[in-house]
Amino acid sequence: MTEIKSAAAPAAIGPYSQAIEAGGMVFASGQLPIDPATGSIVEGGIEQQTHQSLRNVQAILEAAGTDLSHVVKTTVFLSSITNFANMNEVYAQYFREPFPARSAVAVKDLPKGALVEIEVVAVR
Repeated sequence: MTEIKSAAAPAAIGPYSQAIEAGGMVFASGQLPIDPATGSIVEGGIEQQTHQSLRNVQAILEAAGTDLSHVVKTTVFLSSITNFANMNEVYAQYFREPFPARSAVAVKDLPKGALVEIEVVAVR
């Protein structure tokens, strides 16, 4: 196992790694819509937060030597399922066919009051 770190994405806020590479796979922890420059959730609604979460994912994948075109699975956590359609519109701007497999679920709360958190699994 190899730990993956990127200064271009927010540091872990607990006892976990931004990502771990094992066996040619990159397992990225859920990315909140935190601006790494400020350490705060970006202002705006679900669209702005989805963009920031995915920019954070991109930075981590780049540090791992891969990119979004190599993502095989995503999990999207939403604070409200009513945000699904707007999240999906932004999400579609980041991925191309063949699209990664995906789960999207609503949860009661997300850390720091975020509206979205996105985790991915990618190949190198």
